[in-house]
Amino acid sequence: MSTHGPDQRPPGTEAGPSPELTDPDTTRTVGTSIGTGAKATARGLRGFAVVTGRASRATFRQARKAAGAQGAERSGLNRLIELHACNAAGDAAVAIALAGTIFFAGATSGARGQVALFLGLTMLPFAVVAPLIGPFLDRFSHGRRWAIGSTFAIRAFLCWVLASAIANDSVWFYPAALGVLVSSKAYGVTRAAAVPRLVPPEITLVKANGRVSLAGVVGAGVSAPLAGLAALIGPEWVLRYGFLVFVLGTIAAILLPAKVDATAGEHDVTAPEDGRKRGTGIPPKVAFALRVNCGPRWLSGFLTMYMAFLLQAEPIKGWEDKTTLLLGLVIGGAGLGNTLGIVVASMARKISPSVTVVVALVADIAVVLIAAVFYSLIALVALGLTAGLMQYLAKVSLDSTIQTGVPARSHSSAFARGDTTLQLAWVVGGFVGIAMPWIPQLGLGLAALLLAGWAVFVLGMRRPGQLVSPGQTA
Repeated sequence: MSTHGPDQRPPGTEAGPSPELTDPDTTRTVGTSIGTGAKATARGLRGFAVVTGRASRATFRQARKAAGAQGAERSGLNRLIELHACNAAGDAAVAIALAGTIFFAGATSGARGQVALFLGLTMLPFAVVAPLIGPFLDRFSHGRRWAIGSTFAIRAFLCWVLASAIANDSVWFYPAALGVLVSSKAYGVTRAAAVPRLVPPEITLVKANGRVSLAGVVGAGVSAPLAGLAALIGPEWVLRYGFLVFVLGTIAAILLPAKVDATAGEHDVTAPEDGRKRGTGIPPKVAFALRVNCGPRWLSGFLTMYMAFLLQAEPIKGWEDKTTLLLGLVIGGAGLGNTLGIVVASMARKISPSVTVVVALVADIAVVLIAAVFYSLIALVALGLTAGLMQYLAKVSLDSTIQTGVPARSHSSAFARGDTTLQLAWVVGGFVGIAMPWIPQLGLGLAALLLAGWAVFVLGMRRPGQLVSPGQTA
């Protein structure tokens, strides 16, 4: 007979599991609960993924539908719209990757002079290359798709080189960054020459350019957060993301409609009308609009370079430790102004383009002068907003003038040459911005004075009827 009680066990005997835990029904119940919870969680995640995927697909479909509206899908303009969104997405990634490296990081140290020299060297080839792009495109216009695709392919390759250069602190960073900037400018010229070939009869050339510009804003807006997330890992990953975007752009450019390369009925806008006399050049109204446009575009280049250094060297009182945010507000104001310009241009259907370009130049002069006198956050944000708005309104007015003042067979040549001239104006403005002293009142005051001098020059050169042109509407 055992001498141990019912709850006692012989020494050395381990306690077994509790009867409640070994009960098959209890174990089955716990397992069922865990399995049910896991299935519910999985269903929830799957449902969220399905809803998100449907929303993304619906948004994508709506965007493609909008891009192809009013005959744009039939003419192939929608493909160019999507291509430009891709271009803006890639450029945004490059800008974010470079923002914290040589461009602005050096502006806070004693190496500002070296940074200014580097920026000057990056812009110098624009002054050499830009005047060559338009004539080259006119001569080999049958290869526009390949020309556009080349600007994407070059940027894709150089983005990969830049990523390795940043990761390894290589000297190849400088020539690679230079190549990306030059290729981006070259794209602008080649794209401007391709748009007139794809405009459907349902919309005007101005509206077509407005759609393309709006697609760029959307592309940059979608890409910037993605590039920002990649930047959390490192700038080289932003550039690798840009590499993928530019590869897609290369493929999309090659797949543009074949009529982008068509040259039937086209001739150089400056070519002679016949073989016996010399060409008279672009029409006077177009020349006037182009000269006025050089003012807002010059200001854009000036502000891009000057404000990047000025806000680091002489930040607004109270913002000394938040210069990056301050610069972001000014840049954001310019981006918002550009977007507002797209909206205003689409609504202002009865404004004379020749008057609009002059108003844009005068408004730029006024806001730069105000920013010089009242150097404050509000004044600088207003400066960025106005500069972005007026630059777009002036450009869309130039587009309208080319459309009404240049024969259709010469649209591509006129747009290519016009965009080349504006790029050169931006370069000159950038050089002046680097050379200008970092004293807000002096630098901005001189900029206002130079713009005013240019306004007097172009208005003095105008011919009768160039400023007021009834019947010519945007």
